[in-house]
Amino acid sequence: MIPYWMSRTQLMLGDDNMNSLMSKNVLIIGLGGVGAICAEMIVRAGVGKLTIVDNDKVDASNINRQIQALHSTVNMPKAQVLSARLLDINPELDLTVLEMYIKEEITTNLLESAHWDYVVDCIDTLSCKVFLIKKCLDMKLPIVSSMGAGGKVDPSQITVTDISKTKVCNLARYVRKRLQSLGVKKGLKVVFSPEKADQDKIIVTEKAFPKKSIIGTLSYMPAMFGCTVASVVIRDLMATD
Repeated sequence: MIPYWMSRTQLMLGDDNMNSLMSKNVLIIGLGGVGAICAEMIVRAGVGKLTIVDNDKVDASNINRQIQALHSTVNMPKAQVLSARLLDINPELDLTVLEMYIKEEITTNLLESAHWDYVVDCIDTLSCKVFLIKKCLDMKLPIVSSMGAGGKVDPSQITVTDISKTKVCNLARYVRKRLQSLGVKKGLKVVFSPEKADQDKIIVTEKAFPKKSIIGTLSYMPAMFGCTVASVVIRDLMATD
């Protein structure tokens, strides 16, 4: 039975699509400004089973752009804060919360641990990101990957495309080169923006660990990326049935 709170989505998509989404199992890795809003939109759309992965805690600097970041949640685990929100949206959600840092062996074990209808990559650490992508491609798992939302102001330039068609975005360039070194030139769906980031808005600092730099970010850009990523997941899940 489709719950009443889903009635507007049901009206939009129809019973068959709603029942299908309620049976799907999605994995989201990375719960920052992009990943957290993406998770929420996927849950609000009716996906019934979700695993969220992140080992970070809310920092006060996250408040400008992350939905689980509030003054009241600073220093709390991002995954736990988000899980409470998601279960408040859908109390029947089959939710798994994994507070762990994704490394190679952990990634492999996680991907092999269940049947995933879709994998969402919102990781911002390059080596972990590329390993996840390559493993999903090798396993033929449907995956969408978010590129960089930082340093940008124009949401109208956000694009869904193949990694081979990305340009300007620094993160996309790094991912593209790493994948090419592994023999992958295309076949990865990404959300990216070709808007040129102001290099003066990037600070190289040890405080960014495990990343190398901090980049200025506006409130709405990661959310717009996250909503776009969620739209890819929902549309693809319906298209495959």
